[in-house]
Amino acid sequence: MSSLIPEPEDLYLFHEGNLFRSYRMLGAHTGTWNGADGVRFTVWAPHAREVRVVGDFNNWDGSAHAMHRISTWGVWTLFIPEVSEGEYYKYEILTSQGTLIYKADPYGFWAELKPGTASRIYNLDGFEWSDGAWQEKKRTTPVYNAPMNIYEVHLGTWKKREDGSYYTYRELADELVSYVAEMGYTHIELMPLAEHPYDRSWGYQATGYYSVTSRFGTPKDFMYFVDCCHAAGIGVIMDWVPGHFVKDEHGLRQFDGEPLYEYRDEARAEKPEWGTLSFDFTKPEVVSFLISNALFWFDMYHIDGLRVDAVASLLYLNFGKPRELWVKNEHGGDENTEAIAFLKKLNHTVFSAYPDALMMAEDSSAWPLVTAPVHAGGLGFNYKWNMGWMNDMLKYMEMDPYFRGGNHQLLTFSFMYTHAENYVLPLSHDEVVHGKRSLLNKMPGDYWQKFANLRVLYGYMMSHPGKKLLFMGGEFGQFDEWKDLEDLDWEMLGYESHNSMHRYVKDLNHLYLAEPSLWELDHSPEGFSWIDPNDQKQSVTTFMRMSTKPEDTLIIVNNFTPVYHERYRIGVPFSGEYVERFNSDAGEYGGSGKLNAGRLKTDGISWHYQQDSLHISLPPLSTVMFKPVRIMPPPAKPAAPKRGRGKADA
Repeated sequence: MSSLIPEPEDLYLFHEGNLFRSYRMLGAHTGTWNGADGVRFTVWAPHAREVRVVGDFNNWDGSAHAMHRISTWGVWTLFIPEVSEGEYYKYEILTSQGTLIYKADPYGFWAELKPGTASRIYNLDGFEWSDGAWQEKKRTTPVYNAPMNIYEVHLGTWKKREDGSYYTYRELADELVSYVAEMGYTHIELMPLAEHPYDRSWGYQATGYYSVTSRFGTPKDFMYFVDCCHAAGIGVIMDWVPGHFVKDEHGLRQFDGEPLYEYRDEARAEKPEWGTLSFDFTKPEVVSFLISNALFWFDMYHIDGLRVDAVASLLYLNFGKPRELWVKNEHGGDENTEAIAFLKKLNHTVFSAYPDALMMAEDSSAWPLVTAPVHAGGLGFNYKWNMGWMNDMLKYMEMDPYFRGGNHQLLTFSFMYTHAENYVLPLSHDEVVHGKRSLLNKMPGDYWQKFANLRVLYGYMMSHPGKKLLFMGGEFGQFDEWKDLEDLDWEMLGYESHNSMHRYVKDLNHLYLAEPSLWELDHSPEGFSWIDPNDQKQSVTTFMRMSTKPEDTLIIVNNFTPVYHERYRIGVPFSGEYVERFNSDAGEYGGSGKLNAGRLKTDGISWHYQQDSLHISLPPLSTVMFKPVRIMPPPAKPAAPKRGRGKADA
C-alpha cells in the first residue's frame, strides 16, 4: 500500500467525475503500513455524521474502528491492522437523522454468499494470466471484419448438478467452455455477473457492482474461467447494468441515510416498471463509480466487452413510467441529457483504454448514431442490438405460412437500414421467458414443421448482415420456455428431432466461421446484394453475401412455406458451375432430404437482373446456400451495329 491516506489528486478527480480507476482508492485494500499488515477501508458517504467499520475482526462492534473524514465531500478512510483476506465486513453509518444503518461496500470485491449480505475482504492481485496470445489476436484482428457468433448464457441455469446445486466457475471452465468451442461459437455473453440478492432478477438488479457473484466461487475462480475461455479462442462479454439498481437495504439505496447514488427527486429516481432506482448522473462521484466499474471488469477480469443493458431507459427520462412521474429536461424535452453525456464519456473512456473492446447497446429506441464515434456526434458504442429485426422476424415466423406472403415486408424491411448501425442480431433470453414461449414453440405447424421453421429462421439469421446472438437452449430446440430456476432440458438431446437440431446449429455455426462472405463485409453495403426480394407470393427470398474475393460469394435462398419447388429459377452473378454449400433440409438435420447434388451449371439465361441463372431444387421451409466452383466468362451477346461517318458504315 503506497499511502495510508488516498492521494489528494485522486480525491479531486473522484469528486470531478474523472477518477476512472476509483476502485483503486475506494473499497477494502490489503497492504502494509508502518510494518503492519492489514486493510485500508475507504468509502464515500457525504451525509453521514460518522462511519465505522464492523466485521468478524471486531465482533461487529465498530466502537474502536471509527473512520476519518478526509474530504469536504465526504470520503472516509481507516486502516485496520491484522485483518485478513476472506473476513466479512460492512459499514456502520450514523445518519444525519441519528439512526444507524449497515451497508455493504459499494466497492467491495467479493460478497457473502446469499442470503448473507456482507462484503468480504479479497485481494484481486496475483492471478497468473496466460491469455497473451488472445490479447495480441484482438489487437491485430479488426472486430468488424471478423466472425462474431455469441452464445448467451445464464450460469445458474445452463446446467446444474443432480442435487440442484450450482456448477462452480472452475467446473464451468471445463464443461461450458469446451461445449461453446465445439459448437462453433466465438463469444460467450454472460448475464449479469455482479452480486445480486434475488436469483429471479437474473442479476439485472445488483447490489455489488464490483463483486463477481459468489454463487459460483471466488473472484480468482472467475479469472480462471475467463482465462480458459481465451485459451479456447472464446471472447467473454458481460451484461452490464448502469441504468438502475435494486432497493435492498444493504445496497446503494439511501447509502448514507439520504439519496446518494440515486436522484433526490423521486420522480427521476424511481423506475416503477422494475421496482428499482436510477443512478443520478448529475453527481460526478456516481460517474466516477460507474465508469470505473466498466474499466474494472476489463482491467481485473480481462473481459472482452460489455453489453450495456436497457439503453433506452437511460436515453429517455420517462421510459416505462406512468404519466404522473413524467419530468422534463432543462430544454423541455424527454431526453436524459446527463445520462447521454455519461454514455458518451463511458464509451470514450473505455475505447481510450481498450481500443479493441466491444461496447454493445441493448437499445430498443430509434435513437440515431448509437454506434457512431463520440467525436462524430454519436453515442460511441461499436455495436447495437437490432431489436427491430428480432421483433419483425419473430412476428413473421409465428404466422401460419398461409399469411406470410401478405407480410413479406417483415422479411425485407431490415435490409433497408442494416448498415445504419453496426448491428448484432439477437435471439436472446428476453424472447423465451414470461409466457412468450420458446423459439421452437413459437413456430407454427405440426412437429416436423416447427423444427423446419426454426431451421429456416436460424439460416436466415446466419446469412443476414450483422453479428449473431442466440440464448442457450435455442441450439437444441428447447421446447419449454426458459425456466429461470432450473437448468436446461438437456435430456431432450435423447430425442431424434432435438438431436438433429443440435447438429444443425453446430454445422451452421461452423459454416459461418468457414465462409468469409458471411462476416467479412458485414458493415459494408458491398457485402450484400438482393437477387430477388419480391417473391412474396411464394414467400421466398434470394440474395448474395460477398467478401473481398468473388469466389467466396454465397447465394442464399430461403423458402418460408412448406411448399416444395422442384425447379425454381434464380439469377446468379457468374456464369459457370455452382455447388450446394448448405441445405437446412438435409436428412441429418431432420429435413426431407431434398438436396441439390453435384455441380449445377448455369444455362445462359439472364434472370433477376443477373447475367446468368440456375434451376434449383428448393425444399419446403428451408435455407439453401450455393457457391461458385467454376466461374466462366459471361455469355456472348450479339455485337451492336457500329455507328460512324464513313462509307463503310452506310
